[in-house]
Amino acid sequence: MLSSKLTLYCSSIRIWESLFALPFAYMGMLLAREAWPGWGILVWITVAMFGARTLAMSANRLINAKEDSLNPRTKNRHMPLGLLKPAEVLGMMALALGIFVLAASQLNTLTLILAPVTAIYIVFYSFAKYFTWACNFMLGSALAIAPAGAWIGVTGSIEWETVLLAFAVSMWAGGFDIIYACTDYDFDKSNGINSVPAKFGITTALRIVRVMHIISATSLLALGLSMGLGYFYYAGWVIAVVLLIYENKMVKADDLSKVGVAFFRINSYISVQLLAFTILALISKNIWPTL
Repeated sequence: MLSSKLTLYCSSIRIWESLFALPFAYMGMLLAREAWPGWGILVWITVAMFGARTLAMSANRLINAKEDSLNPRTKNRHMPLGLLKPAEVLGMMALALGIFVLAASQLNTLTLILAPVTAIYIVFYSFAKYFTWACNFMLGSALAIAPAGAWIGVTGSIEWETVLLAFAVSMWAGGFDIIYACTDYDFDKSNGINSVPAKFGITTALRIVRVMHIISATSLLALGLSMGLGYFYYAGWVIAVVLLIYENKMVKADDLSKVGVAFFRINSYISVQLLAFTILALISKNIWPTL
């Protein structure tokens, strides 16, 4: 019984989508000192990420339950089907919040101070689509907390490079959220739900995504140059740019059939391979400083 409930919870919050933000959190952790921070830091950052993401996704499912039951794309989610009750989701939120704050307390003072602010924001953004078309940008900034929080978790401070990495992630994630929101265009227009596509139309929304992804790629390049990360990092950057171009080309205003591939598969490739090449860059920088 317990195992089946846990399976439901994990499925409800789409735990596999952690591949979007978790690699960038680890990037922030490693770049903060340009060195291995220790197993303790890794464990607590991972726990904090798990707690924060579970809190955010649980809140999203609870807050958007009514719309989810009406939307053809989401009507088979756990809450609309009655597989999870509101009280159960609230309990999951409370547990996730406790885990997140506990993990933050094990890192440093600034991380603990910022934890309640972070928790409020990642819950609040699920309300955003009811009052502003900028909700997709808010989702991007929510995901950007992952690398920024991990960086702060290591150093206890905010630096220029922290902001640069977080900004790059916010533009990348906000862009792919706009792509995903295109699939709900008709429903959102009919039900008064705000989004960039609902406000500007799908064609213009996809143009905005291209600009956002150019800004993201430029910011990631600036990060590499600022930190002198070397050839391995730039190789990962080039692959990320190619994948972003492919992602933007495969989704068209008159053909949204490949949004699922663009949203999950391509973005997972981007984040995982950037982490891998960042690790190689830091190893090479420490072993061969001239690279």
